[in-house]
Amino acid sequence: MSSTTLPGDPPGGRRALAVWGIGVSVYFVAVIFRTSLGVAGLDAADRFHVNASALSTFSILQLLVYAGMQIPVGLLVDRLGTKKVLALGAVLFTAGQLGFAFSPSYGTALASRALLGCGDALTFISVLRLGTRWFPARRGPLVAQFAGLVGMAGNLVSTLVIARLLHGVGWTAAFAGSAAAGAVVFVLVLLFLKDHPEGHEPEPHPHQGAAYVRRQIAASWREPGTRLGLWVHFTTQFPAMVFLLLWGLPFLVEAQGLSRATAGELLTLVVLANMVVGLVYGQIVARHHGARLPLALGTVGTTAALWAATLAYPGPHAPMWLLIVLCTVLGACGPASMIGFDFARPANPPERQGTASGITNMGGFVASMTTLFAVGVLLDATGDDYTVAFSAVFVLQALGVTQILRLRRRAARRERERLVASRVETVHVPV
Repeated sequence: MSSTTLPGDPPGGRRALAVWGIGVSVYFVAVIFRTSLGVAGLDAADRFHVNASALSTFSILQLLVYAGMQIPVGLLVDRLGTKKVLALGAVLFTAGQLGFAFSPSYGTALASRALLGCGDALTFISVLRLGTRWFPARRGPLVAQFAGLVGMAGNLVSTLVIARLLHGVGWTAAFAGSAAAGAVVFVLVLLFLKDHPEGHEPEPHPHQGAAYVRRQIAASWREPGTRLGLWVHFTTQFPAMVFLLLWGLPFLVEAQGLSRATAGELLTLVVLANMVVGLVYGQIVARHHGARLPLALGTVGTTAALWAATLAYPGPHAPMWLLIVLCTVLGACGPASMIGFDFARPANPPERQGTASGITNMGGFVASMTTLFAVGVLLDATGDDYTVAFSAVFVLQALGVTQILRLRRRAARRERERLVASRVETVHVPV
């Protein structure tokens, strides 16, 4: 099935690209701040005098805040618009980064990361909503993948720039100096960002407190496409996130016997593969809508096969070529998770896009939190047996695939019905 143009589509063009570029720059800075702890883990342990378990709490807390904020953020975007939510996000994550720079204790550092996580949580859903308001529907998959690509670029900047600043000018100067980027994007949002192009204002919808919230969530959840999007995101995203966020480096160093430098290069490979695959997946889905589910399930299957081959390798360590292939395939997990939004988007009208995206975005982060915790518990219980610990990945993949297969036909049927209805409305609109 090829992509289609829906009635009332925004025109896109250079102005759309410029406005969307401002929004995505906020997300770019948020990802730099989000991932800056990843290059400062050892420094944080020394600064706050904490062990590895306490240090891992930073990552788990950040994911907990991010996941818990997704539905509220979606509701905020639907109610207040993109500009206000992005501006608030920039204020919060900049304050969090500044607080982290000057935190005198572990407790205040945790609070700062939680504040940063709140601001970070406000950005991605807002950028997705901005894309749907400024670009034609047929461009949606590519625009979403580009947003993910920018996020990965932020990860690279954190690795290459923040790490050097940290070791060059010290903790406080590095984190406080980087916070200036947050102030810059905040000003850009206030001065130049618009929620939608002229002539494409959304229809006004009255907001009635808790009743409105319940209606928005219930209406979005009733759509099979929203639930399918959530389970696609759940099943595809978490293997790479768990690997990059916490357990990849210990696995490569302790279980596979690599040096920290080599392990770091493999983690960078995951990020680079993500950026390349994101462009490819975006082009494919934009041109062939029917490729969404095969791409998602194919990524899950390939990831599971590579994990199984690596964990079950008969020698003491998996060969380098296998680890390279594994990290390359893990790079496809992020782009595959973006396909979840391509199921939720056509299933919901414009006034519910933020809520539906928030529900979808919860999937991968809930799976990541669950797996982060499960791997840690299994490592403690088995004396650091990574083969057993990482087997938790297969359990969550099996759960997700089961739900995807259960929902796929209902979601496809409902999407066809909405498309036919939209075409009928277009025919009857007087000119």
